[in-house]
Amino acid sequence: MDPCPFVRVLVGNLALKMPASTTSAPRSTSSSGSGVHPTTAPCYCRIRLNKLPYQTASAPLLPATEEGPASCTGAFAAAFHVSRADLDRAAAKPALLLGARLRCRTARLKVAVYAGRGGGVGASCGGGASGRLIGKLVVPLDLGAAMAKPVVFHSGWVPIGKRRAGRGKAAAAAARTQLNLTVRAEPDPRFVFEFDGEPECSPQVLQVKGSMKQPMFTCKFSCRSNSDLRSRSVQSDPGTAGPRNWLAKFGSERERAGKERKGWSVTVHDLSGSPVALASMVTPFVASPGTDRVSRSNPGGWLILRPVDGTWTPWGRLECWRERGGSGGDTLGYRFELVPDHTANTGASGAGGAGVCVVESGVPASRGGRFAIDLTAAQPFGRSGTPGCSPRVSGDFGHHGGLWPFGSFRGFVMSVAVQGEGRCSRPTVEVGVAHVACAEDAAAFVALAAAVDLSMDACRLFSCKLRRELSASRAELLR
Repeated sequence: MDPCPFVRVLVGNLALKMPASTTSAPRSTSSSGSGVHPTTAPCYCRIRLNKLPYQTASAPLLPATEEGPASCTGAFAAAFHVSRADLDRAAAKPALLLGARLRCRTARLKVAVYAGRGGGVGASCGGGASGRLIGKLVVPLDLGAAMAKPVVFHSGWVPIGKRRAGRGKAAAAAARTQLNLTVRAEPDPRFVFEFDGEPECSPQVLQVKGSMKQPMFTCKFSCRSNSDLRSRSVQSDPGTAGPRNWLAKFGSERERAGKERKGWSVTVHDLSGSPVALASMVTPFVASPGTDRVSRSNPGGWLILRPVDGTWTPWGRLECWRERGGSGGDTLGYRFELVPDHTANTGASGAGGAGVCVVESGVPASRGGRFAIDLTAAQPFGRSGTPGCSPRVSGDFGHHGGLWPFGSFRGFVMSVAVQGEGRCSRPTVEVGVAHVACAEDAAAFVALAAAVDLSMDACRLFSCKLRRELSASRAELLR
């Protein structure tokens, strides 16, 4: 399998230094606004790369008298992911091939600093900013250079805001607010897969590399009862028992209500026809009493399983529900947990809460969006090189302390783009190269992507009629 080139732009180590107000220089605080006023309010930054959505992060204030470079705070602020195609589209002129290197027009990272409370770290910010603008900064980036190796574009203090009038150049620079930040980019190659049809239509899954597409997996969708699932193993061996007992308990935890969607599964096969991953709906999607929606307190659940020694073994657990929304409409809420290796060998014990949650978020139900597992923000942010808990450096976990809780998951793991409810959805899946050692690894993420996409239908209001491909009677005819 050949990966597609991506670049990850990381911003961190934000800090602010502001000049102290001076009573002997009243002109600096005049109504003309030429001075920079100190503030005790919290400060935050709105960060944007080209036309990608804004992200926000807090910026701590440091004493203005502190000399020398700022210490490495290890605080992550924002991450932007850019593909080769994105770089080509952003270029004002066609990309020029010079030797073996693709030279791209400079990208622009824009940082605006505000006094006031902004969104959470890394949060996308669709609306306008709140608070008083302190200053702005633009950092030019040659992302083409980062396709092959990490590049640090800036690390240290830079003045922002307006200069005070009537001062020399050195004094004016010292009197301006300063922002400390580190901006770096690094190659982040990914495998890209595309469903050539909707998951409920048992499509092929193609691997994408540029304009080339080739078959990689096939999917088989079916509607069946949980008892049917428990009676199956990879080799249809009735002698294996451990993980099926775990499935039996997990699938019968909730009361079966009159309104429910259950028994869906997607089996991923390699090109030889061997099953290599399975997504199974083991907890029905049930309408909460008195409503026609799946609530957060009673979510539907999927298990993502992989074959180990001829037996389906739990690898991950996905829970989904429907959140009530405001003017923007409802949201598909989701939570994905990794199942520890020992859970599959301990029967029912640990099935209730032994998983390690790696992501919990939501996707707009009407227009769709992106389900992503990205642990970049959980890793310490250094001035250069790889994060402190990367496998390529020593085990210094910085301020996080203790052992890394997410197993082999680090940095960008995977993402899948799904369409909103009622729309034709052919999911596109991106998986970080570091998390794929073989085709079976990629198949597990493909199965997870199928479960996320099908959950958009499973969480539809029960007053809405589903497509016939999702009904048990239709699926039985196709078996």
